Amino acid sequence: MDAPPLLILLFLAAAAVAGGGVATAATIHPGDLAVLEDLRRSLTNPDVLGWPKGADPCGDGGGKGWAHVSCDRAGRVNNLDLKSIGLAGALPASFSSLDALQDLSLQTNKLSGPLPSFRGMAALRHAYLNDNAFDALPKDFFDGLDSLEEICLDNNPLNKTAGGWEIPPALAASSPQLQSLRLTNCSLVGGIPAFLGGMTGLQMLTLSYNSLTGPIPATFAGSGLQKLWLNNQLGEAKLSGTLDVLAGMADLQQAWLHGNQFTGPIPDAISNCKQLVDLKLNNNDLVGLVPPDLTALPLLRDVKLDNNNLVGPAPALKSGNLTSSHNGFCAVKPDDKCAPEVMALLQFQAEAGYPVKLTGSWSGNDPCKAWLGVTCSQGKVSVLNLPSSGLNGTISKSLGDLSALSDIRLDSNHLTGHVPDSLTGLKLLKKLDLGMNDLNGPLPAFRPDVNVILTGNPNFNTKTSPGGSAPKDAPHSPTTPGTPGSQGQGAASPGQRNKKSKILLATTIPVAIGVVALLSLGAVVLFCKKNGSSVQPQATSSVVVHPRNSSGPDNLVKIVMTSNDSFGATSSGTSSRDSDIHMIEARNFVISVQVLRCATKNFAPDNVLGRGGFGVVYKGVLHDGTMIAVKRMESSVISNKALDEFQAEIAILTKVRHRNLVSIMGYGIEGNERLLVYEHMSNGALSKHLFHWKQHELEPLSWKKRLNIALDVARGMEYLHTLAQQCYIHRDLKSANILLGDDFRAKVSDFGLLKSAPDGNFSVATRLAGTFGYLAPEYAVTGKITTKADVFSFGVVLMELITGMTAIDERRIDEETRYLASWFGQIRKDEEKFRAAIDPTLELTDEIFESISVVAELAGHCTSREPSQRPDMGHAVTVLVPMVEKWKPSNNEAEDYMGIDLHLPLLQMVKGWQESEASMTDGSIMSLSLEDSKGSIPARPAGFAESFTSADGR
Repeated sequence: MDAPPLLILLFLAAAAVAGGGVATAATIHPGDLAVLEDLRRSLTNPDVLGWPKGADPCGDGGGKGWAHVSCDRAGRVNNLDLKSIGLAGALPASFSSLDALQDLSLQTNKLSGPLPSFRGMAALRHAYLNDNAFDALPKDFFDGLDSLEEICLDNNPLNKTAGGWEIPPALAASSPQLQSLRLTNCSLVGGIPAFLGGMTGLQMLTLSYNSLTGPIPATFAGSGLQKLWLNNQLGEAKLSGTLDVLAGMADLQQAWLHGNQFTGPIPDAISNCKQLVDLKLNNNDLVGLVPPDLTALPLLRDVKLDNNNLVGPAPALKSGNLTSSHNGFCAVKPDDKCAPEVMALLQFQAEAGYPVKLTGSWSGNDPCKAWLGVTCSQGKVSVLNLPSSGLNGTISKSLGDLSALSDIRLDSNHLTGHVPDSLTGLKLLKKLDLGMNDLNGPLPAFRPDVNVILTGNPNFNTKTSPGGSAPKDAPHSPTTPGTPGSQGQGAASPGQRNKKSKILLATTIPVAIGVVALLSLGAVVLFCKKNGSSVQPQATSSVVVHPRNSSGPDNLVKIVMTSNDSFGATSSGTSSRDSDIHMIEARNFVISVQVLRCATKNFAPDNVLGRGGFGVVYKGVLHDGTMIAVKRMESSVISNKALDEFQAEIAILTKVRHRNLVSIMGYGIEGNERLLVYEHMSNGALSKHLFHWKQHELEPLSWKKRLNIALDVARGMEYLHTLAQQCYIHRDLKSANILLGDDFRAKVSDFGLLKSAPDGNFSVATRLAGTFGYLAPEYAVTGKITTKADVFSFGVVLMELITGMTAIDERRIDEETRYLASWFGQIRKDEEKFRAAIDPTLELTDEIFESISVVAELAGHCTSREPSQRPDMGHAVTVLVPMVEKWKPSNNEAEDYMGIDLHLPLLQMVKGWQESEASMTDGSIMSLSLEDSKGSIPARPAGFAESFTSADGR
């Protein structure tokens, strides 16, 4: 008798369970099978799939299906789990036909080529395509992904060769329920799309290591984002703007915004982010006070604020980890307090909009130590001198707390609002210059003896507050008709001032050039006098320039420096000490040791940049805000050898100037003090970024930056060897002597061992000097040196750039790898070993590997054992230039060439220029009146400096 149908079904189900799986109701859909076969054919290693031919991928009604493939009961593929199995090759164009696919895992393979469009894959919920080598993304990739909840494209060079790609608006339209969008290091460009802030389901957004620019869109305020990674954008321009939008992101738990160009203060309302656990704001341009409520957030455990321009008291977390080094805090330890005058000035800075000119200068706990625009008397702030300093916002009433203020000069800024009443309480105030702003009245009641200048404030109501009197223009603001701020002509608006500045520029360039030429004949050297334990600014030193006797070179002068004991003292023109008289070239300076003590805060340990064989290098800030590096020879190592190197650097660097050589700015000698002053290179030595980046919490250098550095060094060395007036051999070229500026452009430094040679092709006998690992073999053996020894050292530097390994390291266990130059030569022609030797921090695309191979070949030639087999530095420049500089014609038709139409024939352009020159001989060019020429210089129009800078190109 036949068994009942229900019993048969139960029996089959039990048998299926006993067999270890659930029976599939149908065989695979023919269309899905075709796509899987296309995928098999498009791979270069299909065997890793383990897909048997002839078998049904879905199991064919109970049989064993294909590995990594799952199907639904209709025979449609709904899951492909192919992660981390070493797949190589491409995805087929037919891939989007898997329109029932819900989960796709292809991450961490070696797939390459273009991604196919995913258009119409309406069932797809999770797609992991990260950590492959997909190099293109179609424009319609995101169209019709109606169910997408999570997608990850991290670490793919998508559209990189085409200049990158932007997130398409179709993503918002087709994926309203998207929760996680991960696009780290995938060649994104442009700004962050505003529509992302309006995607209500989005909780995780990671866009790190791309080339995004611009601000965080305002639409992000009120979004449900919990994790936001925007850190370490790779372009020259990075993400910027303020962080005000964070205050509206109440659900935010993790914000990584480091390594960008965000500005302004940390918003006070960040206290609204009660869920915040992890906040990284380091390596930006943030300014101002750290909001006290930030560290009081209940869940906050990890905060990084390093390398900004934050001021005030340093913050501290009760529990967790907070770092805030390299800022300008006035109180670092929890029990320390900031000086009241410091807090008053910082409040003024905040209400004035944190002007860029002051950030970096106004730091620490003593405004009398090199704060820009601040002058002190007896340890108290007496003068605030900030004309044309980019001040915005309002004048803070906190200035009324600076009781010793006698002179306030805030003219030619963009200040608005009212003059605060608190200024009337300054008993020592004699002058208040607020001209050329946009202030409003009424004016508070100042004492009659206070000189208040308000000209150039077009909206100012001269009515005073009760009990006050209106300022009198004549005694308070002496001007001449026709000069900016003149009452006869009427006050100029900011727009009119800009227009006038452009006209003045066009008519006074010859006068300006003459003035610059006169100014360049002398220099003013400032110095600070040490008073007790503090260093106080003092009077300007006298500098008297005397021509040398007629038998000497024309370009030498004698500079006699005498310090005035008090302000207004007259110099006798002679020096009290022989050490104050130096013979130098006219274009260089002798800098007072007291000035350098002031600039380095008396050589404070916090300002140490590095240590060398003969001393310590300190960071310093001159009175005008100029950053400097000061090499101080330690008294314990002062010897004939050390003095020779000190004098050699002065002698050489006053003769050689090149954009890829660190410039000397001056030197100081006093007793046992020997100081060399250089331009400051903010990113320090190349060695720090190659070998110690983890310890310093830096980002590893990209290959593009390393190529630029190699070319910069090659150009600097080419200049020393062949383009300078005399041939020089550096003798100590190494990564520690290559310094990097703000833009990671490189300059060669440390010229104490520099040797002049009559001709680079002839050897010079000299004592052995330099650093082992970089020394050319013939130099180490014979002591005779040519420029080819520098070429050898350059080759070793190239190897360091490629491998991230030091030139010599005794700690390396394998003796073969201990000496980089010899080991690199052995493995360079074995591709597998060579690939393994490349610095693992580098993104190794085919294009980058090809570029590295070219540089490796150059490094091999440079380190040839025979000097005659090494190229000169000019050849190195020739090899590197095409890889770095890819010139394209400009499409900018909008440049103004002083009214000249460059499309006209040459003769017609010349004629027009001559006519323009003739029209300028009618006397209108002389904007200085006779009275001006006798000593009174009219006020400079707002915008004049900016216009002159733009035209000058510097």
